[in-house]
Amino acid sequence: MRLAEIAGLSPDRIVCGPKDCRDIDAWLGGKTRSVDLSEYSIEIIAEINHAPRLSVNEVVRMAAEFRRHGADRIDVGCDPGRPCSRIGDYVAALIDAGHRVSIDTFDEQETRTAISAGASLVLSVNSSNRRAAADWGCEVVAIPDILDDLSTLDATIDFLEKHQVPVRLDPILEPIGSGFGQSLMRYAHTRQRYPDHQMMMGIGNLTELTDVDSAGVNLLLLALCEEWQIRSVLTTQVINWARTSIQECDIARRLVHHSINEGTPPKNLSDQLVMLRDAKLRPYADEAIDALASEIRDNNYRILAQDGEIHIISAGVHLRGNEPFAMMSELLTLPQSDNVDVSHAFYLGFELAKAKLAIQLGKQYEQDQALNWGQLTVAEARHRIPRKSRHRK
Repeated sequence: MRLAEIAGLSPDRIVCGPKDCRDIDAWLGGKTRSVDLSEYSIEIIAEINHAPRLSVNEVVRMAAEFRRHGADRIDVGCDPGRPCSRIGDYVAALIDAGHRVSIDTFDEQETRTAISAGASLVLSVNSSNRRAAADWGCEVVAIPDILDDLSTLDATIDFLEKHQVPVRLDPILEPIGSGFGQSLMRYAHTRQRYPDHQMMMGIGNLTELTDVDSAGVNLLLLALCEEWQIRSVLTTQVINWARTSIQECDIARRLVHHSINEGTPPKNLSDQLVMLRDAKLRPYADEAIDALASEIRDNNYRILAQDGEIHIISAGVHLRGNEPFAMMSELLTLPQSDNVDVSHAFYLGFELAKAKLAIQLGKQYEQDQALNWGQLTVAEARHRIPRKSRHRK
């Protein structure tokens, strides 16, 4: 009897369970919660470093990618000491493409040109250029002259407010080894002293200058921003280990916003930032694997990977190991391997490579499925090569 026929006989709603029995716990409501992560409160400003060294088209292309990954504003990073006479062209092209733009320079001529072309935020202002800022008619980011002396930031804030210049405050995040902890304390102190001012945190000094994958760093920093009501972050993705920082920040700002609003840790909400390892492994019991190996009657190959070991299972075959080359060599010595042609060998090699990665990194391996890399996961479109004769004529 088909499910539709059964449903017609039952007064209750019939729901299909999960394909894999190991997913029953989650299907029945387990630990994973279904939550709305559409809301956030932190603006992502994505910097294009050394923009004048690129063509206008390259800058526009990069900006489109940044926006697609979550950027709310594009920051045009200039070259210190090398003013660009065409900076207005870059800003105008970005404005025409629908971006909100900030300009990152201390050169006053570059700043005026950028503002004339449509830039609406200037990074940054201190005692060296605050007098000029009074005439820009544009929001600015105020920073201290001396990083460990917030009185220099106070003086710039006072000046800008007297001249009615819109301002957001950035005490400057310093890298590890250069006063990182103290710089965090300055953000907290600034928020206490200026509870109603807008603030910004430039997080690239940590993500770009620390030999560590950037996702966890981004989440921790955005959590601090959410708690301290720092409503914008400046980020970039130049170094390879931080190449997806913008997208990581977009995911992180949603997680921390939900977490802090609900007063609950950001756990079991999303696996998008769990990239290196998996949130949960679903191993089979040893008895289940042995039963599978003894009951299979067809010559298709099943591959399992768990507890540091890979299993290749088929009719009359159960190989165990952790080295794909050794396992493949052993398989090819068996008479049952006479069905392993070129395309099948490629398939088995591909799956064994994924299985090896899974046991090495602590990830869940599922045959014919992509490994879960969080936000970086790309589904596999094909799992077979059409079989055909490879013999020379």
